[in-house]
Amino acid sequence: MDIEKGSEEKKQKSKDDIPFTKFQILRNVFVISCGFLLIFIPFQSITNLQSTLNKEEGLGTGGLAIIYGALIISCMFLPSFVISHLGCKWTIAGSMVCYLLYMAANFHAVWGSIVPASVIIGLGAAPLWSAKCSYLTRMAIWYANLTNSFAHHVMSRFFGIFFMVYQTCEIWGNIISSQVLNEQVEDNFTLTEDELRKCGANFDPGIQINNTNLDRPDNSKVQLLCLIYMASVTFGFLIIVFFLQNIPINSGEEKSKGKLLPSLMVETFKHLWQSPYQKLLVILTMYSGVEQAFIAGDFTKSYISCTIGIRNVGYVMICYGIVNAICSLSFGRLMMYVGQIPLFAFAFVVHGGTQTALLLWQPQQEPVYIIYIFAGLWGTGDAVIQAQINGA
Repeated sequence: MDIEKGSEEKKQKSKDDIPFTKFQILRNVFVISCGFLLIFIPFQSITNLQSTLNKEEGLGTGGLAIIYGALIISCMFLPSFVISHLGCKWTIAGSMVCYLLYMAANFHAVWGSIVPASVIIGLGAAPLWSAKCSYLTRMAIWYANLTNSFAHHVMSRFFGIFFMVYQTCEIWGNIISSQVLNEQVEDNFTLTEDELRKCGANFDPGIQINNTNLDRPDNSKVQLLCLIYMASVTFGFLIIVFFLQNIPINSGEEKSKGKLLPSLMVETFKHLWQSPYQKLLVILTMYSGVEQAFIAGDFTKSYISCTIGIRNVGYVMICYGIVNAICSLSFGRLMMYVGQIPLFAFAFVVHGGTQTALLLWQPQQEPVYIIYIFAGLWGTGDAVIQAQINGA
Protein backbone atom coordinates (compact mmCIF):
# COMPACT_ATOMS: atom_id res chain seq x y z
CA MET A 1 0.00 0.00 0.00
CA ASP A 2 2.83 2.38 0.86
CA ILE A 3 4.50 1.62 -2.46
CA GLU A 4 1.28 2.34 -4.38
CA LYS A 5 0.73 5.54 -2.39
CA GLY A 6 4.30 6.67 -3.13
CA SER A 7 3.81 5.92 -6.82
CA GLU A 8 0.62 7.99 -6.92
CA GLU A 9 2.30 10.88 -5.12
CA LYS A 10 5.21 10.74 -7.57
CA LYS A 11 2.83 10.75 -10.53
CA GLN A 12 0.89 13.69 -9.09
CA LYS A 13 4.12 15.60 -8.48
CA SER A 14 5.11 14.92 -12.08
CA LYS A 15 1.81 16.38 -13.26
CA ASP A 16 2.29 19.43 -11.07
CA ASP A 17 5.65 20.08 -12.77
CA ILE A 18 3.97 20.37 -16.18
CA PRO A 19 3.83 24.09 -17.05
CA PHE A 20 0.72 23.88 -19.25
CA THR A 21 -2.86 22.65 -18.91
CA LYS A 22 -4.40 20.22 -21.41
CA PHE A 23 -6.17 23.10 -23.14
CA GLN A 24 -2.95 25.13 -23.40
CA ILE A 25 -1.09 22.15 -24.86
CA LEU A 26 -3.74 21.61 -27.54
CA ARG A 27 -3.77 25.35 -28.21
CA ASN A 28 0.00 25.36 -28.70
CA VAL A 29 -0.21 22.42 -31.11
CA PHE A 30 -2.81 24.36 -33.10
CA VAL A 31 -0.74 27.58 -33.06
CA ILE A 32 2.51 25.95 -34.19
CA SER A 33 0.61 24.09 -36.93
CA CYS A 34 -0.95 27.33 -38.22
CA GLY A 35 2.37 29.16 -38.04
CA PHE A 36 4.11 26.50 -40.14
CA LEU A 37 1.17 26.45 -42.54
CA LEU A 38 1.50 30.16 -43.27
CA ILE A 39 5.27 29.86 -43.70
CA PHE A 40 5.16 26.85 -46.02
CA ILE A 41 2.20 27.97 -48.13
CA PRO A 42 4.62 30.23 -50.03
CA PHE A 43 7.73 28.08 -49.71
CA GLN A 44 6.21 24.85 -51.01
CA SER A 45 4.40 26.66 -53.80
CA ILE A 46 7.44 28.63 -54.99
CA THR A 47 9.51 25.43 -54.73
CA ASN A 48 7.07 23.64 -57.04
CA LEU A 49 7.51 26.44 -59.59
CA GLN A 50 11.28 26.96 -59.35
CA SER A 51 12.28 24.45 -62.02
CA THR A 52 9.96 26.20 -64.50
CA LEU A 53 9.93 29.85 -63.40
CA ASN A 54 13.72 30.07 -63.13
CA LYS A 55 14.80 27.48 -65.67
CA GLU A 56 17.40 29.69 -67.35
CA GLU A 57 20.92 28.40 -66.61
CA GLY A 58 19.38 25.95 -64.14
CA LEU A 59 18.82 28.74 -61.60
CA GLY A 60 15.68 27.21 -60.08
CA THR A 61 16.97 23.69 -59.52
CA GLY A 62 20.45 25.02 -58.70
CA GLY A 63 18.99 27.20 -55.96
CA LEU A 64 17.07 24.24 -54.52
CA ALA A 65 20.27 22.17 -54.50
CA ILE A 66 22.03 24.95 -52.58
CA ILE A 67 19.20 25.05 -50.04
CA TYR A 68 19.56 21.38 -49.21
CA GLY A 69 23.35 21.52 -49.29
CA ALA A 70 23.25 24.30 -46.69
CA LEU A 71 20.64 22.31 -44.79
CA ILE A 72 23.05 19.37 -44.46
CA ILE A 73 25.70 21.63 -42.95
CA SER A 74 23.13 23.25 -40.68
CA CYS A 75 21.94 19.88 -39.39
CA MET A 76 25.45 19.01 -38.23
CA PHE A 77 26.19 22.23 -36.37
CA LEU A 78 23.25 24.46 -35.54
CA PRO A 79 20.02 22.91 -34.13
CA SER A 80 21.14 21.87 -30.64
CA PHE A 81 23.33 24.93 -30.22
CA VAL A 82 20.66 27.42 -31.33
CA ILE A 83 17.78 25.79 -29.44
CA SER A 84 19.83 25.65 -26.22
CA HIS A 85 20.40 29.40 -26.44
CA LEU A 86 17.05 30.64 -27.72
CA GLY A 87 14.57 27.94 -26.75
CA CYS A 88 12.12 26.31 -29.15
CA LYS A 89 9.79 29.28 -29.67
CA TRP A 90 12.43 31.87 -30.55
CA THR A 91 14.39 29.39 -32.66
CA ILE A 92 11.25 28.84 -34.74
CA ALA A 93 10.56 32.57 -34.98
CA GLY A 94 14.15 33.43 -35.90
CA SER A 95 14.33 30.70 -38.53
CA MET A 96 11.13 31.97 -40.13
CA VAL A 97 12.88 35.25 -40.96
CA CYS A 98 15.13 33.22 -43.28
CA TYR A 99 12.05 32.20 -45.27
CA LEU A 100 10.99 35.83 -45.57
CA LEU A 101 14.38 36.71 -47.07
CA TYR A 102 14.07 33.87 -49.57
CA MET A 103 10.66 35.11 -50.74
CA ALA A 104 12.14 38.60 -51.17
CA ALA A 105 15.00 37.19 -53.28
CA ASN A 106 12.49 35.81 -55.79
CA PHE A 107 11.39 39.33 -56.70
CA HIS A 108 14.57 39.55 -58.76
CA ALA A 109 15.69 35.97 -59.26
CA VAL A 110 19.31 35.97 -60.39
CA TRP A 111 22.28 34.01 -59.11
CA GLY A 112 23.39 36.96 -57.01
CA SER A 113 20.12 36.99 -55.03
CA ILE A 114 19.04 33.35 -55.09
CA VAL A 115 22.37 31.86 -53.95
CA PRO A 116 22.75 33.82 -50.67
CA ALA A 117 19.02 33.52 -49.96
CA SER A 118 19.21 29.75 -50.54
CA VAL A 119 22.17 29.44 -48.18
CA ILE A 120 20.35 31.46 -45.50
CA ILE A 121 17.12 29.47 -45.72
CA GLY A 122 19.09 26.20 -45.73
CA LEU A 123 20.92 27.19 -42.55
CA GLY A 124 17.67 28.25 -40.89
CA ALA A 125 15.65 25.19 -41.88
CA ALA A 126 17.42 22.67 -39.62
CA PRO A 127 16.91 24.66 -36.37
CA LEU A 128 13.32 25.37 -37.46
CA TRP A 129 12.35 21.73 -37.92
CA SER A 130 14.38 20.51 -34.95
CA ALA A 131 12.73 23.07 -32.68
CA LYS A 132 9.31 22.08 -34.00
CA CYS A 133 9.96 18.39 -33.34
CA SER A 134 11.29 19.14 -29.86
CA TYR A 135 8.32 21.37 -29.07
CA LEU A 136 5.68 18.88 -30.24
CA THR A 137 7.44 16.00 -28.49
CA ARG A 138 7.45 17.89 -25.19
CA MET A 139 3.78 18.76 -25.63
CA ALA A 140 2.91 15.13 -26.39
CA ILE A 141 4.77 13.80 -23.33
CA TRP A 142 3.13 16.34 -21.03
CA TYR A 143 -0.31 15.68 -22.51
CA ALA A 144 0.20 11.93 -22.11
CA ASN A 145 1.08 12.44 -18.42
CA LEU A 146 -1.98 14.62 -17.86
CA THR A 147 -4.32 12.13 -19.54
CA ASN A 148 -2.61 8.90 -18.41
CA SER A 149 -2.00 7.92 -22.05
CA PHE A 150 0.94 6.33 -23.83
CA ALA A 151 3.38 9.06 -24.86
CA HIS A 152 4.19 7.36 -28.16
CA HIS A 153 0.52 7.27 -29.16
CA VAL A 154 -0.05 10.91 -28.25
CA MET A 155 3.13 11.86 -30.08
CA SER A 156 1.99 10.10 -33.25
CA ARG A 157 -1.42 11.77 -32.98
CA PHE A 158 0.07 15.25 -32.48
CA PHE A 159 2.43 14.84 -35.41
CA GLY A 160 -0.46 13.52 -37.50
CA ILE A 161 -2.50 16.64 -36.65
CA PHE A 162 0.46 18.89 -37.36
CA PHE A 163 1.13 17.35 -40.76
CA MET A 164 -2.56 17.32 -41.64
CA VAL A 165 -2.58 21.12 -41.20
CA TYR A 166 0.90 21.56 -42.68
CA GLN A 167 0.22 19.55 -45.82
CA THR A 168 -2.74 21.76 -46.71
CA CYS A 169 -0.12 24.37 -47.59
CA GLU A 170 0.04 22.60 -50.95
CA ILE A 171 -3.66 23.38 -51.39
CA TRP A 172 -3.66 27.06 -50.43
CA GLY A 173 -0.31 27.93 -51.97
CA ASN A 174 -1.16 26.32 -55.27
CA ILE A 175 -4.61 27.91 -55.38
CA ILE A 176 -2.84 31.26 -55.13
CA SER A 177 -0.22 30.44 -57.77
CA SER A 178 -2.81 28.97 -60.14
CA GLN A 179 -5.03 32.04 -59.93
CA VAL A 180 -2.17 34.50 -60.33
CA LEU A 181 -0.53 32.65 -63.26
CA ASN A 182 -3.71 31.33 -64.86
CA GLU A 183 -3.79 33.65 -67.90
CA GLN A 184 -0.28 32.97 -69.09
CA VAL A 185 -0.92 30.01 -71.42
CA GLU A 186 -3.43 29.67 -74.24
CA ASP A 187 -6.20 27.25 -73.33
CA ASN A 188 -6.32 25.68 -76.80
CA PHE A 189 -2.60 25.03 -77.09
CA THR A 190 -1.95 21.46 -78.24
CA LEU A 191 1.42 19.72 -78.36
CA THR A 192 2.47 17.46 -81.20
CA GLU A 193 3.32 13.81 -80.60
CA ASP A 194 7.02 14.58 -81.07
CA GLU A 195 6.86 17.33 -78.43
CA LEU A 196 4.99 15.07 -76.00
CA ARG A 197 7.65 12.38 -76.40
CA LYS A 198 10.14 14.86 -74.93
CA CYS A 199 8.10 15.17 -71.71
CA GLY A 200 7.94 12.80 -68.74
CA ALA A 201 10.78 10.32 -68.24
CA ASN A 202 12.38 11.45 -71.52
CA PHE A 203 12.54 15.11 -70.49
CA ASP A 204 16.02 16.60 -70.81
CA PRO A 205 16.39 20.01 -69.13
CA GLY A 206 19.61 20.61 -71.07
CA ILE A 207 17.82 20.60 -74.43
CA GLN A 208 15.78 23.60 -75.59
CA ILE A 209 12.43 22.43 -76.96
CA ASN A 210 9.73 24.40 -78.74
CA ASN A 211 7.08 24.13 -76.02
CA THR A 212 5.28 27.29 -74.89
CA ASN A 213 3.99 25.40 -71.86
CA LEU A 214 7.44 26.02 -70.37
CA ASP A 215 7.52 29.77 -71.02
CA ARG A 216 8.05 31.97 -67.96
CA PRO A 217 4.95 33.98 -66.94
CA ASP A 218 4.94 37.77 -67.14
CA ASN A 219 7.30 39.30 -64.58
CA SER A 220 4.54 41.44 -63.01
CA LYS A 221 2.60 38.26 -62.21
CA VAL A 222 5.66 36.67 -60.61
CA GLN A 223 6.26 39.75 -58.46
CA LEU A 224 2.61 39.82 -57.36
CA LEU A 225 2.96 36.17 -56.37
CA CYS A 226 6.09 36.92 -54.32
CA LEU A 227 4.35 39.84 -52.61
CA ILE A 228 1.43 37.64 -51.53
CA TYR A 229 3.84 34.99 -50.32
CA MET A 230 5.85 37.50 -48.28
CA ALA A 231 2.63 38.61 -46.56
CA SER A 232 1.84 34.99 -45.69
CA VAL A 233 5.31 34.43 -44.16
CA THR A 234 4.95 37.63 -42.15
CA PHE A 235 1.60 36.54 -40.69
CA GLY A 236 3.06 33.13 -39.79
CA PHE A 237 5.96 34.79 -38.00
CA LEU A 238 3.62 37.07 -36.02
CA ILE A 239 1.42 34.15 -34.98
CA ILE A 240 4.42 32.33 -33.52
CA VAL A 241 5.75 35.45 -31.77
CA PHE A 242 2.47 36.50 -30.15
CA PHE A 243 0.54 33.27 -29.59
CA LEU A 244 2.98 30.37 -29.10
CA GLN A 245 3.94 29.77 -25.47
CA ASN A 246 7.62 29.28 -24.81
CA ILE A 247 9.08 26.19 -23.17
CA PRO A 248 11.59 26.87 -20.38
CA ILE A 249 15.12 25.77 -21.30
CA ASN A 250 15.99 22.78 -19.12
CA SER A 251 19.26 22.08 -17.41
CA GLY A 252 20.41 19.67 -20.09
CA GLU A 253 20.06 22.37 -22.71
CA GLU A 254 21.79 24.91 -20.48
CA LYS A 255 24.71 22.53 -20.19
CA SER A 256 25.07 22.33 -23.96
CA LYS A 257 25.47 26.11 -24.22
CA GLY A 258 29.07 25.90 -23.19
CA LYS A 259 29.95 23.32 -25.83
CA LEU A 260 31.72 24.31 -28.99
CA LEU A 261 30.09 23.47 -32.30
CA PRO A 262 32.77 20.87 -33.21
CA SER A 263 32.02 19.09 -29.92
CA LEU A 264 28.35 18.92 -30.82
CA MET A 265 29.30 17.50 -34.21
CA VAL A 266 31.49 14.82 -32.60
CA GLU A 267 28.65 13.86 -30.24
CA THR A 268 26.26 13.68 -33.18
CA PHE A 269 28.44 11.24 -35.10
CA LYS A 270 29.13 9.27 -31.92
CA HIS A 271 25.41 8.84 -31.35
CA LEU A 272 24.95 7.88 -34.99
CA TRP A 273 27.69 5.24 -34.74
CA GLN A 274 26.29 3.70 -31.55
CA SER A 275 22.59 3.69 -32.44
CA PRO A 276 21.37 1.27 -35.13
CA TYR A 277 17.92 2.90 -35.04
CA GLN A 278 19.47 6.29 -35.81
CA LYS A 279 21.26 4.77 -38.83
CA LEU A 280 17.93 3.55 -40.16
CA LEU A 281 16.38 6.97 -39.56
CA VAL A 282 19.21 8.56 -41.56
CA ILE A 283 18.37 6.30 -44.53
CA LEU A 284 14.67 7.14 -44.23
CA THR A 285 15.44 10.84 -43.94
CA MET A 286 17.62 10.70 -47.06
CA TYR A 287 14.80 9.00 -48.92
CA SER A 288 12.41 11.68 -47.67
CA GLY A 289 14.60 14.35 -49.23
CA VAL A 290 14.88 12.46 -52.53
CA GLU A 291 11.15 11.87 -52.90
CA GLN A 292 10.29 15.49 -52.06
CA ALA A 293 12.90 16.70 -54.55
CA PHE A 294 11.32 14.50 -57.20
CA ILE A 295 7.78 15.79 -56.73
CA ALA A 296 8.87 19.45 -56.43
CA GLY A 297 11.54 19.54 -59.13
CA ASP A 298 11.14 16.72 -61.64
CA PHE A 299 7.43 15.88 -61.59
CA THR A 300 6.26 19.50 -61.72
CA LYS A 301 8.44 20.35 -64.73
CA SER A 302 8.77 17.09 -66.67
CA TYR A 303 5.21 15.83 -66.31
CA ILE A 304 2.97 18.80 -65.41
CA SER A 305 4.51 21.93 -66.97
CA CYS A 306 5.83 20.19 -70.07
CA THR A 307 2.56 18.35 -70.76
CA ILE A 308 -0.32 20.59 -69.63
CA GLY A 309 1.38 23.90 -68.81
CA ILE A 310 2.71 25.84 -65.85
CA ARG A 311 -0.78 27.16 -65.08
CA ASN A 312 -1.80 23.63 -64.09
CA VAL A 313 1.09 23.00 -61.70
CA GLY A 314 -0.89 24.53 -58.85
CA TYR A 315 -4.04 22.54 -59.58
CA VAL A 316 -2.22 19.20 -59.72
CA MET A 317 -0.29 19.98 -56.54
CA ILE A 318 -3.57 20.89 -54.81
CA CYS A 319 -4.61 17.27 -55.40
CA TYR A 320 -1.27 16.16 -53.96
CA GLY A 321 -1.79 18.38 -50.89
CA ILE A 322 -5.38 17.24 -50.21
CA VAL A 323 -4.45 13.56 -50.34
CA ASN A 324 -1.35 14.21 -48.25
CA ALA A 325 -3.29 16.09 -45.56
CA ILE A 326 -6.03 13.46 -45.26
CA CYS A 327 -3.54 10.60 -45.14
CA SER A 328 -1.33 12.37 -42.57
CA LEU A 329 -4.18 12.46 -40.07
CA SER A 330 -5.47 8.98 -40.95
CA PHE A 331 -2.09 7.26 -40.78
CA GLY A 332 -1.29 9.05 -37.51
CA ARG A 333 -4.22 7.23 -35.93
CA LEU A 334 -3.68 3.99 -37.83
CA MET A 335 -0.12 3.73 -36.49
CA MET A 336 -1.49 3.03 -33.01
CA TYR A 337 -3.02 -0.21 -34.32
CA VAL A 338 -0.58 -1.50 -36.95
CA GLY A 339 2.75 0.10 -35.97
CA GLN A 340 5.21 2.09 -38.07
CA ILE A 341 6.93 -0.66 -40.06
CA PRO A 342 3.80 -1.73 -42.03
CA LEU A 343 3.11 1.93 -42.84
CA PHE A 344 6.65 2.49 -44.11
CA ALA A 345 6.39 -0.68 -46.21
CA PHE A 346 3.09 0.56 -47.64
CA ALA A 347 4.66 3.93 -48.53
CA PHE A 348 7.59 2.30 -50.34
CA VAL A 349 5.24 0.03 -52.33
CA VAL A 350 3.08 3.01 -53.36
CA HIS A 351 6.08 5.15 -54.34
CA GLY A 352 7.82 2.26 -56.10
CA GLY A 353 4.72 1.42 -58.10
CA THR A 354 4.13 5.06 -58.99
CA GLN A 355 7.73 5.56 -60.07
CA THR A 356 7.59 2.45 -62.27
CA ALA A 357 4.36 3.64 -63.89
CA LEU A 358 5.85 7.10 -64.54
CA LEU A 359 8.86 5.52 -66.25
CA LEU A 360 6.63 3.47 -68.57
CA TRP A 361 3.89 6.04 -69.21
CA GLN A 362 4.13 8.36 -72.20
CA PRO A 363 2.61 11.70 -71.06
CA GLN A 364 -0.50 12.85 -72.91
CA GLN A 365 -2.55 16.03 -72.64
CA GLU A 366 -5.73 13.98 -72.46
CA PRO A 367 -7.03 12.54 -70.20
CA VAL A 368 -5.63 15.01 -67.67
CA TYR A 369 -6.83 13.07 -64.61
CA ILE A 370 -3.99 10.55 -64.99
CA ILE A 371 -1.47 13.19 -63.85
CA TYR A 372 -3.72 13.98 -60.86
CA ILE A 373 -3.80 10.29 -59.92
CA PHE A 374 0.00 10.11 -59.94
CA ALA A 375 0.18 13.22 -57.74
CA GLY A 376 -2.35 11.74 -55.28
CA LEU A 377 -0.46 8.46 -55.05
CA TRP A 378 2.79 10.29 -54.36
CA GLY A 379 1.04 12.33 -51.66
CA THR A 380 -0.19 9.12 -50.01
CA GLY A 381 3.34 7.80 -49.62
CA ASP A 382 4.75 11.16 -48.57
CA ALA A 383 2.15 11.44 -45.78
CA VAL A 384 3.53 8.28 -44.21
CA ILE A 385 7.18 9.28 -44.63
CA GLN A 386 6.84 12.80 -43.18
CA ALA A 387 4.58 12.09 -40.21
CA GLN A 388 6.22 8.85 -39.12
CA ILE A 389 9.84 10.01 -39.45
CA ASN A 390 9.12 13.14 -37.41
CA GLY A 391 7.24 11.10 -34.79
CA ALA A 392 9.83 8.32 -34.61
